[in-house]
Amino acid sequence: MSSIIEIVRHDLSENRNEQLQKSTQHFFREGVKCYGIKSTTVGSIGKEHFKTIKGLPKAEIFGLCDELWKSGYIEESIIACDWSYNLNKTFEPSDFKIFEEWIDGSVNNWASCDTFCNHTVGKFIEMYPRYLTELKRWTQSQNRWMRRASAVSLIIPGRQGKFLKDILEIAGLLLLDQDDMVRKGYGWMLKVASNKHQKDIFDYVFANKALMPRTALRYAIEKMPAELKSKAMER
Repeated sequence: MSSIIEIVRHDLSENRNEQLQKSTQHFFREGVKCYGIKSTTVGSIGKEHFKTIKGLPKAEIFGLCDELWKSGYIEESIIACDWSYNLNKTFEPSDFKIFEEWIDGSVNNWASCDTFCNHTVGKFIEMYPRYLTELKRWTQSQNRWMRRASAVSLIIPGRQGKFLKDILEIAGLLLLDQDDMVRKGYGWMLKVASNKHQKDIFDYVFANKALMPRTALRYAIEKMPAELKSKAMER
């Protein structure tokens, strides 16, 4: 089935846009490999070719995802994210190791990290919440994307009001992280959790505002009422 990867890459190359390729770089501090294709087009290509492989065993589809991840191209990683998420009804505990290896070995930018973790990993955690302990372990990784992943994997569950205790614990573990991408990640996690638990998140931010980096703090309180924002931002 490696031929399907060749076909996907052919279709991506056919839609390459040099101007968009250059402008995409402005969204990333680190250099990224990209074809320069609109996200809607990437999604359409991935969706079309998933029809060809959807009947394959999960292990084979994960193998194809692995090939896409290893290319380093952001568009190929997004297709890998979509294909893995399409299999969410068949996720089982042993899949976690595969997901962890992709994050630790292949993720190299915030867009791939967030797309994969928001959906595939987030759904897995909802299905198997005992793996929240593994997310907490990721907070101690030397890999910035693993640390960001520990937070952004809880974006969708957090928006639904789930896992508040664990969200606060992960925020605490990442509180003083020196990496801006990690700070933004856990700030975003706190922000979405505030949709359902505004008081709890405000109390956490207020109690830690002397230590919390301003980047994370601003993200966390972004959706709160003006009076709470002012109180949180007071020196």
